[in-house]
Amino acid sequence: MIKQYIAMAAIAIIMVLAIVISLDLLPSSTIPLDSVEVTEYQGQELSSVNDFRENSIKGPQKVDISSYHLEVTGQVTNPQNYTYDQVKNFQNYQKVVKLDCVEGWSVNILWQGVLVKDILNEVKPLPTANTVIFYAVDGYSTSFPLEYIQNNQILMAYKMNNATLPPERGFPFQLVAESKWGYKWIKWINKIELSDNPNYQGYWESRGYSLSGNLNESFFK
Repeated sequence: MIKQYIAMAAIAIIMVLAIVISLDLLPSSTIPLDSVEVTEYQGQELSSVNDFRENSIKGPQKVDISSYHLEVTGQVTNPQNYTYDQVKNFQNYQKVVKLDCVEGWSVNILWQGVLVKDILNEVKPLPTANTVIFYAVDGYSTSFPLEYIQNNQILMAYKMNNATLPPERGFPFQLVAESKWGYKWIKWINKIELSDNPNYQGYWESRGYSLSGNLNESFFK
């Protein structure tokens, strides 16, 4: 008899829950989450976020997105200080790009983000600017010729494999420096400076690495 009462009570609870759900009576406290990491895109097999090796200069950085700003400054007409959401409001794009590390490993990732040249178009580089310097929250920096950014579809990514970048991969933004060695793929970007110094040397460049970082060339000077 007791078992029958328990079974009847369970059925009653299930029926009540079904009615609540069907009438949408549950509180609207659900927080949407990013999609899980995808492993394939348009027939291409993708690497995993776990396939990267940790080689940053100070370890993964934890960025407080509520106070984060991307400063875009230097030789520009219209300097800006963007919030995370303001950067993401630019037109976003996605494509698969392979990262090759000088340590001998590589990963094939679907990146999603904004074009750096769209940001530069808004700040309007001065005629004297010829170099784009990227800075990170951990003190890392690297640079590129302005024409490399303007003549290529260079992404500043906030997603990889359809999931938001984790802290160890550069949240909030990592540069997808295609055709360049991995040390040019700066993570945790918080500042972009337009400069007239084509010989600027970032962290690894000042330690003997190539300024260009081209994949088809040695990464040593």
